[in-house]
Amino acid sequence: MRKLFAPLIFAAIFLSLLQCSAQAQSGKALTVYFIDVEGGQSTLLVSPSGQSLLIDAGWPGTRDADRIMAAVKQAGITQIDYLVLTHYHIDHAGGVPELASRIAIKNFVDHGPTNDPLVNVPQYYAAYLKVREKGQHILAKPGDKIPITGMDVQIVSAASKTITEPLPGAGAPNPLCADFQPKDETKDPMVGGENKNSVGMVISVGKFRMSDFGDLTWNKEHDLACPNNLIGTVDLYVVSHHGKETSSLPIMIHAMRPRVAVMNNGANKGAEIPTFVTLKSSPGLEDLWQLHYGVEAEKRNSPEQFLANLGTAGTKDSGVPDESPANYIKLSARPDGSFTLTNSRNGFSKEYAPRK
Repeated sequence: MRKLFAPLIFAAIFLSLLQCSAQAQSGKALTVYFIDVEGGQSTLLVSPSGQSLLIDAGWPGTRDADRIMAAVKQAGITQIDYLVLTHYHIDHAGGVPELASRIAIKNFVDHGPTNDPLVNVPQYYAAYLKVREKGQHILAKPGDKIPITGMDVQIVSAASKTITEPLPGAGAPNPLCADFQPKDETKDPMVGGENKNSVGMVISVGKFRMSDFGDLTWNKEHDLACPNNLIGTVDLYVVSHHGKETSSLPIMIHAMRPRVAVMNNGANKGAEIPTFVTLKSSPGLEDLWQLHYGVEAEKRNSPEQFLANLGTAGTKDSGVPDESPANYIKLSARPDGSFTLTNSRNGFSKEYAPRK
């Protein structure tokens, strides 16, 4: 009889270990590093399964590649499983060649060919294509998903198109749409070109949801919000277009009701006053975290503990960004919907309980 019990005991122990392992896996956090690339974008996500997704690669040269690789080391990963280029402007796509010389990039996600009239866009698009041909290419289409284990990455915009059906739990009529005033996006080539092509995503781990729409324009954001809110609510909103007033449509943000916003602005880029007004009037917004103090915003900036970088150096799009050391903002998001944000400059950390 004892001989029969021994295998049963070992089997029970083995099954218990498997169950504990599964529970531990399901409880792991999504980790996100909002990297300071001085008014460009580069955001590194590591899923609970350990797969990585990098959104954009910042400016050309070694500076932003250094900063991204520092986050890569901090995250403990050895390759970029997916690189999503929201669009091909220099502050988002310029850093790809230098970064690819330092770390393997397996899959490249983009909106496809460009017809942007800006002089340097074909240059950086061509440089990107040379790197892209060394990996696998995924053409981003609204409604598709990026196949990352452990988190749901839903594409909601790409190539000037947006989803037409609501995400799960979304789709309610948006009464704010009656106040919509379109902008003339033909006057500014920065707005009328690549920005409207931005790959936008909603990223979820369990009950936690965050949105990142790249530099998606005001009028395209309208298509996600009206007449029905196709996105639903989010816990964290990555502020579109560095906080410029040509994006961050109030009727979309207020319908999404983010609890926290993270702005990837520079000292002298983005962080424009109308966007601060929109964010701070958004129902349920608890905090705005910024990668930089915004010089023009002055007193409208968030309190010091929410600012990753306090320097006022750096120039606008036509100049060379600041070369000083940079700090990042780190997110840890758990499947129950709770999350923590930490400022690497001062160690300030704030915990957010699950949404009620």
